[in-house]
Amino acid sequence: MHTVWKGSISFGLVNIPVKMFTATEDKDIKFRYIHKTCNTPLNYKKVCPSCNIEVSDEDVVKGYEYEPGHFVVLRDEDFKAIQGKSGGSKSIEILDFVKLSEIDPVYFDKTYYLAPQDTDGKAYNLLRRAMGETGKIAIARVTIRSRQTLAALRVYRDALVMETLFYADEVRPSEQIPNLPRNTETNEKELDIAVKLIDSLTAEFKPEKYTNEYRTVLTELINKKIEGEEIRVAPTVSQSNVIDLMEALKASLQETKKKTGHKDAQAKKKKSEKAV
Repeated sequence: MHTVWKGSISFGLVNIPVKMFTATEDKDIKFRYIHKTCNTPLNYKKVCPSCNIEVSDEDVVKGYEYEPGHFVVLRDEDFKAIQGKSGGSKSIEILDFVKLSEIDPVYFDKTYYLAPQDTDGKAYNLLRRAMGETGKIAIARVTIRSRQTLAALRVYRDALVMETLFYADEVRPSEQIPNLPRNTETNEKELDIAVKLIDSLTAEFKPEKYTNEYRTVLTELINKKIEGEEIRVAPTVSQSNVIDLMEALKASLQETKKKTGHKDAQAKKKKSEKAV
């Protein structure tokens, strides 16, 4: 793994030197834009429309548009000047300890693994054990690439992980969502069947069970094109039948029972074959 950040966890008067690694990876298939005529990859240039010239990276500065067409320019020295005021140190400063259940998943952004910088790792292990025994996670403040962010430290298997968090004012309130059924009455019979449907579909979460079906199909399509195979498009099936909500719930529950019964039968068959 590639180290993306080095610093320390500030835990009271204790400093725990750590290295940070990206815990997740984007496996989406990436495409490049190419010229349809000759299949040449296209290049993108920074061009100033006023001067009508290509601009090099050295001549690019950051500007904040405070009103249409009006900018205030911020240079590197401006950002360096405020780093000290905003706590721009190489430290993951623990602010509070809270219960994980108190944080809604909407606040989570990106996950990083934390590993001790030294080979001893005594202080790292102490914090990991203490958090594990209390069942608490830490809310911290950290600056990465000149950007201060809120974060949550927690124990994941045998490691400490850091989740960057959105600030409260970065999460849009649900009141802004249009057409939410706020005062709609619920049919009790429909609710009862819906609850039973959820119960019948409830299972233990096993992440390896879920795969990206679109990526699999897309990969197969790309491989076929590489091999020069002809691609045939399946006809689309029209689904215009309007089904009553109650009937749809009953049909879904019945279908789920069939699948569950089939799985149970297969499991029993495997057990009997093993016994023989």
